Amino acid sequence: MDPQTVPEAEVAELELEAVIGFNGHVPNGLKCHPDQEHLIYPLGCTVLIQSINTKEQNFLHGHGNNVSCVAISKSGVYLASGQVTFMGFKADIILWDYKKRELIARLSLHKGKIEALAFSPNDLYLVSLGGPDDGSVVVWSIDKRDAICGSPAAGLNVGNATTIVFSACQDEMFVTAGNGTIRVWELDLPNRKIRPTECLTGQMKRIVMSITMADDDNFFYLGTTTGDILKMNPRTKLLVDTGPMKDKFSLGVSAVRCLKMGGLLLGSGAGLLVFCKSPSYKVIKKIQLQGGITSIALRGEGHQFFVGTEESHIYRVTFTDFQETLIATCHFEAVQDIVFPFGTAELFATCAKKDIRVWHTLSNRELLRITVPNMTCHAIDFMRDGKSIISAWNDGRIRAFAPESGRLIYIINNAHRIGVTAIATTSDCKRVISGGGEGEVRVWQIGCQTQKLEEALKEHKSSVSCIKVKKNNEECVTASTDGTCIIWDLVRLRRNQMILANTLFQCVCYHPEEFQIVTSGTDRKIAYWEVFDGSVIRELEGSLSGSVNGMDITVEGVHFVTGGNDHLVKIWDYNEGEVTHVGVGHSGNITRIRISPGNKYIISVSADGAILRWRYPFAS
Repeated sequence: MDPQTVPEAEVAELELEAVIGFNGHVPNGLKCHPDQEHLIYPLGCTVLIQSINTKEQNFLHGHGNNVSCVAISKSGVYLASGQVTFMGFKADIILWDYKKRELIARLSLHKGKIEALAFSPNDLYLVSLGGPDDGSVVVWSIDKRDAICGSPAAGLNVGNATTIVFSACQDEMFVTAGNGTIRVWELDLPNRKIRPTECLTGQMKRIVMSITMADDDNFFYLGTTTGDILKMNPRTKLLVDTGPMKDKFSLGVSAVRCLKMGGLLLGSGAGLLVFCKSPSYKVIKKIQLQGGITSIALRGEGHQFFVGTEESHIYRVTFTDFQETLIATCHFEAVQDIVFPFGTAELFATCAKKDIRVWHTLSNRELLRITVPNMTCHAIDFMRDGKSIISAWNDGRIRAFAPESGRLIYIINNAHRIGVTAIATTSDCKRVISGGGEGEVRVWQIGCQTQKLEEALKEHKSSVSCIKVKKNNEECVTASTDGTCIIWDLVRLRRNQMILANTLFQCVCYHPEEFQIVTSGTDRKIAYWEVFDGSVIRELEGSLSGSVNGMDITVEGVHFVTGGNDHLVKIWDYNEGEVTHVGVGHSGNITRIRISPGNKYIISVSADGAILRWRYPFAS
């Protein structure tokens, strides 16, 4: 038989249990559904629907690249989301059925990026705005699922339009605004045309960041990068008033919402949430939040509302007492590592850029955050006794923290020359083994008060990417991006065996019986090696595209998991060398992956800041 025609073994799908993640950089990405029970927000290529009370999550998969905008129809029947794509390619808008949680239609016309979306008040039309390379505005019929008409969004001598808002009462009027342009559009359905009218602001030149329409259509408000508000009349197309005159909002008004009871809610790029009223726009109530505010989502009339920030925090604010409650947090940078403490799956720790976070597994809650400003944490590990988290930092230091309080226990200064890139601990809690960007492997003796360098092992020529220690602490293996894996004797402190391959090794694991190791890296091959003489036993094709970055093996050694730049989580049968399950859900490169103690979950982390928890499919 031809190898191409061999029927592939049936690959099952992994069940995604939960996602910790929210892309706070999407303008107005956080939405509250009109049923007042669900939050809707983007993460990478997926759109998440999360119940506010029960925290139950549903996922809308369908985009091939990052979601750049989200919209909900006034009735709550439809959702729409737009995406980014590569230069010159068509970017899709997907229309979703909210109740069934499934795709209704894919609308493709714009190139490069969908900047913003808006539904008409009676669910007749969807209007979309293309990104800077596209520059057009298109009106779609929701019934026919087809474009009615389109037009360039802005004039020739002004910048791009970036925001859009529909009229609150009539289906034939909407407003676009952006860099130096504010236009009111009228839809002429019989002739299939949209006709713009430029709004006049006199001498004022403003770049609009956010826009909102009053419920009775009498006015619309624009938030600008200057940090002030413009109030416009859509009928006369004239400026009514602007403000505040003196204390403008730092870093621009990045989110604005009109309230039924009068007044405006605004969020600034500096994280200030403000309630104010026209015409003075003086601050009536305010709170300071963490990260620039990118979305304000009203629940019902606005008696309660949700705020999303660039640092991926979601807050719930009650209007009457204007107090914030942090309801969701996640990483907003690439997650570098994930570890479980020994013997328990109740919590786990992750690190990304400047912080280490400890999470409660079942509720997805953040229990602790340890921050070292302006540094990058590359790797973390729990000591076996659970009394410290050991972390590797790019300033060449190893820092140990207490896992309950986050208190700094000790620092090993100048542990490595070009940053510490990998770290591991021994099960007797007496040694830490670290790898550096220059390729050295160093063994540290950890006492009650002291940390002493026992040996520096200089063999690798390039950075160390992964370290694993044998159960009896007499041997360890280090993988490096110079194309070698070295097995070290930790008693005599010298090299036992060296494995060479034409790849940058990213991950390595001991098989639980410890006479074989499994490696993988940028050549996409998963290789089994003999520990005794360093010979290769077998090679598997680990992925069709992109490097394999993370790997973990069960305690029994029957199955192992891998994840990498193809965004897929794969479970392999160790003896057969076959993929049994595949998990689809990540939208960034998977950086690390772990099977929880007790084999209940698989947790994978990725470069877009997401943490995904999967159900482990085999009964242990």
